[in-house]
Amino acid sequence: MRFLPVGRSALLVELGDLAAVLSLYAEIERRRALGWAPSLTDVVPAARTILLDGVSDRPAVEQDLRGWTVPPAAGQDGPVVEIPCSYTGPDLAAVAATWRVSEREAARMHAQAEYRVAFCGFAPGFAYLTGLGEELAVPRRASPRTAVPPGSVGVADIFTGVYPRSSPGGWQIIGATDVCLWDPGKEPPALLAPGTRVRFVDVT
Repeated sequence: MRFLPVGRSALLVELGDLAAVLSLYAEIERRRALGWAPSLTDVVPAARTILLDGVSDRPAVEQDLRGWTVPPAAGQDGPVVEIPCSYTGPDLAAVAATWRVSEREAARMHAQAEYRVAFCGFAPGFAYLTGLGEELAVPRRASPRTAVPPGSVGVADIFTGVYPRSSPGGWQIIGATDVCLWDPGKEPPALLAPGTRVRFVDVT
């Protein structure tokens, strides 16, 4: 665990891997609910880091975190966000070949998994979903697309993601959805937040 000051009142915690991030993030949120570090305004997990914003006493927070015994992140109960997905993406055949199955079997495998939002980033409303497992990791495209349509469902490495708006991207696009992932008129504007459970429903 490594700590880096950021700006006037933030602290970046560097960790060894995503599992460590998810475990520490869950423990931070559990302790925040009990009153720990009341000055914190935001906790932002990423693949190997957690950013703590609004830290009034960085040495004290760092000392606390170093002294914690952090249990592995446990699965959370609660509602599941269902995302209808038409598995007709231009990269479905390539992903199926990587998994050594047919395109329909690849769609079935992707839809049968239960996902959880590990962290958000890249674009407003874009969530990195875990759930496929290391054995189904796929590489990014060798040549990223200059424009990926909104609602595109893609996979890259161990993650699944849904593009909330048109943008460049190198993920393997396996399907599409018409669900709105980001609506500035709503509170919160993002449909998916860290910890949210997600299922894809095959509507092909």
